[in-house]
Amino acid sequence: MKRLKINYLLIGLITVLLALALWPSIPWYGGGKDALSQIKSRGVLRISTVNSPLTYYTINNAPAGMDYELAKRFADYLGVKLEVTVRPNLGDLFDDLDDGKADLLAAGLIYNGERLAHYQSGPSYYSVSQQLVYRIDKPRPKNLGDLKGRLIVQSGSAYLSTLRSAKADSYPDLDWAISTDQGQKALLEAVADGKLDYTVGDSVTIGLLQRIHPQLAVAFDVTDEEPVTWYLPRNDDDSLNAAMLDFYSQMGEEGAMARLEEKYLGHVGTFDYVDTRTFLRAIDSTLPDIKPLFEKYAASMDWRLLAAISYQESHWNPQATSPTGVRGMMMLTRNTADSLDVNDRLDPEQSIRGGSEYLKRMMEKVPDTIPDDERIWFALAAYNMGYAHMLDVRKLTAKQGGNPDSWADVKLRLPMLSQKRYYAQTTYGYARGHEAYNYVENIRKYQISLVGYLQEQDKRLAQQSALEAELGAGYPAVEPKIAMN
Repeated sequence: MKRLKINYLLIGLITVLLALALWPSIPWYGGGKDALSQIKSRGVLRISTVNSPLTYYTINNAPAGMDYELAKRFADYLGVKLEVTVRPNLGDLFDDLDDGKADLLAAGLIYNGERLAHYQSGPSYYSVSQQLVYRIDKPRPKNLGDLKGRLIVQSGSAYLSTLRSAKADSYPDLDWAISTDQGQKALLEAVADGKLDYTVGDSVTIGLLQRIHPQLAVAFDVTDEEPVTWYLPRNDDDSLNAAMLDFYSQMGEEGAMARLEEKYLGHVGTFDYVDTRTFLRAIDSTLPDIKPLFEKYAASMDWRLLAAISYQESHWNPQATSPTGVRGMMMLTRNTADSLDVNDRLDPEQSIRGGSEYLKRMMEKVPDTIPDDERIWFALAAYNMGYAHMLDVRKLTAKQGGNPDSWADVKLRLPMLSQKRYYAQTTYGYARGHEAYNYVENIRKYQISLVGYLQEQDKRLAQQSALEAELGAGYPAVEPKIAMN
C-alpha cells in the first residue's frame, strides 16, 4: 500500500513537470500569453466596428469598407482569419474591448486624448476635421454661439470633448443633448431629413453621405484635421500594437496604403449640391425604365457602375448628341459603333450593349500588372481619351518616379497630357487628360450616390413594412433615447 502511494506521488510529480514543460505550446486563450500570441493561437483576429459608408458595409452580399479591408489585410499579415462584429453605437464598441470580446476597434474613430486613460491608439491611417452640419434650406450658423435649435451628438464620441472645451473656453451658453442609441450616420440623416437641427460629424463621413443626402450642409469646421485610429485595450502588453506598427509600415512601403486611401477617399472631393440632387431625381424618374438594360448588358461588371458611366456620358438621354458627333446613351462614335455592330446609336439597348462591349475590350487590354480593383479606372480613362493616351500617361508616371500601375499616381498625371512641356515627351502627343480625370472621378461619385441611394430606398421600405407590422400588432413606435447634457 505504501509502495502504491509512492507510485502515485511519482506519477503526480511527473505530470506536473510535463505540464510545465508543455505549457508554452498549449493553445490557451488567456493565461500568461501576450495579446498577439493569443490571437495566433486562436487563429482569429476579432474586430468590432460600426456600419457606415466608409468603415464597413455590404455590397452584393459581400463585406466592404476601408476599415474592413484594412483589418482583413492585417489578419492576413498575422496569418489568421478575421471575425467582424458590427455594433450600433460607440458605447457597445468600447464595451467589447472592456469585456474581452474584441482585440481591437476598427471603426473610423477620431483620436481622443480622453480615451487614452483606458485604451491605447494604433497608428493614424487618415485624417478628418469635425464639422457642424445643418439642413441646407435652414439659416446657416456662423459659429457654435450662433445655434438656434437642437444640437445632438453621439454618446461616447470625440465630439463631446470638443463641445465641452468650446463651452468652457468660448461659448458658455452652448448646450447639447446626447443620443444614446443613434450613431453618427443616423444623426446626420436626421439633420438631412429635417428631424434635427444640428449635429457634429467627421468630414469624410459627411462628404460621403452628401452623395445620398444632398440636403446635408456643412456650416463650418469645428476643429482642424485630426488623425483617425484604431483602439486597443490599455495594459502593459504592446505586442499587438507593435505588430500593427510593422504592418502599417509595410503597407506604406509597398504603396498599398496609398491605394486603399485612393479607393475609399480619393473621390470624396468637392460636393456639388445641384448636380447631386439632379442625379438623384433622375434615379427616381428615369432609371426604372432603363435599369433592365444595364442589368442585362453589365456582364461581370456591377450594373450600377455601367449606369453611372451612362449618366456621365449622356445623363441617360438616348437622343444625346455632342458637337463632335458622338451620340446616344453611351455616346459612341460612328466608327466605334460600326465595330460593335451597333446600327442605331440612338436606340438605348443597342447603345448600352455597345458601350458595355467596348469597355470590356478596354478592360482586356489593360496590363495584367494593374490590380483587379483598379483596372476599371484605367479602362475608363482609355474609354474617354483613347487607349494610346492611357499608355502615354503610364509612361509619364513612371518617368516621374510614380507607380504606373497605381491609379492614385496615374490620375495625377492625366491633366499633364494637355500641357506642351509634358505631352512633348509622349509618343501620341496632346490629349484632353483633364477631361479624362474629371470623367473617371465623376463616374466614381455617381456610382457611390447610386449604390447608397438604392440601399437607402430598400432600407426605408423594410423599415416601413416593419413599422406597419408592429402597428398592426398593436405595438407603439419607440422614440430615440436622448440624454440631456
